[in-house]
Amino acid sequence: METDATHDANEEAPRWRGINHLALVTNDMDATVRFYHGVLGARLVADLAAPGHFRHYFFELGAENTIAFFEYTNHPVESFAKPAGVPDARAIQFDHVSFNLPDEDALLALRGRLKAAGSEVTDVVDHGFLRSVYFTDPNGIALEASWWVVDPTGRPADYADEGLFSDPDPVPAVVELRRDGRLASMPRTQLA
Repeated sequence: METDATHDANEEAPRWRGINHLALVTNDMDATVRFYHGVLGARLVADLAAPGHFRHYFFELGAENTIAFFEYTNHPVESFAKPAGVPDARAIQFDHVSFNLPDEDALLALRGRLKAAGSEVTDVVDHGFLRSVYFTDPNGIALEASWWVVDPTGRPADYADEGLFSDPDPVPAVVELRRDGRLASMPRTQLA
């Protein structure tokens, strides 16, 4: 069921500041700390635990931006590895996470750091407005590191810019945004 979105036209959108944290799951927090803090240089900035239940560790990716991991006590999860962007029936609602870098030099430096640590990493992939490398963590989680060649954030969207909006058959919501500058309706959700 959808709701009329016209009443929201004058409301200010949330002021997002990146990803506070993306919570993932690991069976080996020690290897996770060694990879994220050691190999990627994502500083461990906080941890908490409910002894006998779980531990939860946070790694800094930028100001106010972290990736976090749960390790559940006596409840290991089945892990599997898959490349980013490749369909897999086991990846129900998660494909990969991309970490933001400031420029090509930082991307190449990270690629070198990964290779020096013995991690497999792709060559730089040019997506036009974005350049990336792909790799996995010790849990088999598909990761990407990217930098915006053309940064579409922090400015009004230009839906006519084919360099940023190139889907030749966009979904109806994008057609509405291009045509009307707003969405005609939004979906309702319910807690599970």
